[in-house]
Formats: sequence, C-alpha cells, structure tokens
Amino acid sequence: MRAEIGGDGGRLFPTGGEAAASHAMLERVSITVRPIASPSSVGLFGLAAATFVVSGLQVGWVDPAETKNVALVLMGFAAVAQVAAGVFSVLARDGVMATAMFTLGLSWLVIGAVMFRSTPGTVSDALGLFLIFSGIAMALTAATASLSKAVPALVFATAAIRFGLTAIYQLSADHRWENAAGIAGFVLFALAIYAAWAAEVEGALGRTVLPLGRRNKGKVALHGSLIEQVNETAREPGVRAQL
Repeated sequence: MRAEIGGDGGRLFPTGGEAAASHAMLERVSITVRPIASPSSVGLFGLAAATFVVSGLQVGWVDPAETKNVALVLMGFAAVAQVAAGVFSVLARDGVMATAMFTLGLSWLVIGAVMFRSTPGTVSDALGLFLIFSGIAMALTAATASLSKAVPALVFATAAIRFGLTAIYQLSADHRWENAAGIAGFVLFALAIYAAWAAEVEGALGRTVLPLGRRNKGKVALHGSLIEQVNETAREPGVRAQL
C-alpha cells in the first residue's frame, strides 16, 4: 500500500526561496507500508498459556516437582509467541501493543529461566524486584492502551496486578500472596483468551463481533477511511527524521 504525502502542509516547509522547491520535492515523496495480519491473537494466546500454567503451579494444581516443565512452557511457547507478536506489532506500527508484547514475552522468559535454575518451592529476591519492574511497566502500558482499546488495556492492567502479587510473594515467601497471584492469574487467563479470540474473529471477518472497546485511534483503525488512517504517517517513527 502506498501512502502519498502531499498537500500544502505549510508548517512542514521552510520559508523564503526554498519553499517552492521543498513543496515540489514533497509532492514526489511516497511512503510504502506492507499490510500484515494482526499479531495480537498469537501474543495474547501466549499470555494466556503462561499465566494458566504458572497459576496451576501457584495454587497446587501442578506438583512442585514439575516446576522445570512449567519453565519450559514459559520459555518454549509463551515467550516465543509474545516476542514474535512484538516484532510484527512494530512492523504494524502499533507501538503500544509492541511494548506490551515485548515486556510480557521477555518477562516470561526471565521467569522461566529463574524457575528452571532454582530449586522447586524456593523464592528469589532478584526475581521479586524484577517483577516489580514488570508490573510497573505493564501498568503504564495499560494506561496508554486505554486511550484506544479498553479490553487490551484491562488485560495489561490485570497482568500488572498479577506480576505485583507474585513479586510480593517472591520477596516475602508468604504463600497467601502466592495463592492470590494464582487467582489473579486465572482471571488474566480468562481475559487474555477473550481478547485473543475477539481479535482473531475481528481479523477474520473484518468487523467487530466480540467488543474490544475500540475508541479514538483504535476505532479509526477499523472503521476510518484510508485517508484518516494514513494522515499522520509522515510523522511516524521510521519516516520522520528522528525517533
């Protein structure tokens, strides 16, 4: 798809004798973007898988002896799915989803690596501090996502709470916090499954069936005209002169 950038756009042009030459150059500029399938579903399914198996371990559905198997699920599926979703979110020019997917995917990779190396049933202060960071990062990402899509924002906010509760358990070794984190993880699983399926159905049909709470730019992305969607392309990273 080619987005032709033209028009008078006076604020973008220099003044004086260079204005006419700059205008002529801008009329010849074209920006090419590559349509891709939405990566949201695979990333959110990765999140659902990660939180479900970890919650199973935290509430006792999975024997502690299987901790390394849980770690392999986190590293072999969840982290890979979410990092891949992050890469394609960057290519789709969705910075919020890219940030969320990379943060979640790399967090699960770290969690899985620590679990794989640790004795089952033990806690880690280092992991606890890292999870505080992950929780804060996801809370800020949720706040940003709420400006365009309410349901993904709710997923990310719940992930922040889930990371926070797990952090408290890692720092305190109080199993009540572990159980609370497990319960929050099951809530996150349900929300992530819904959001993943809603995004998949939306992509398959080209229209909203299961609401994602789109508004502002999120609504324009699905229902706006092509002109509305590419209107700010010239100012996006990769096109503008600096990030």
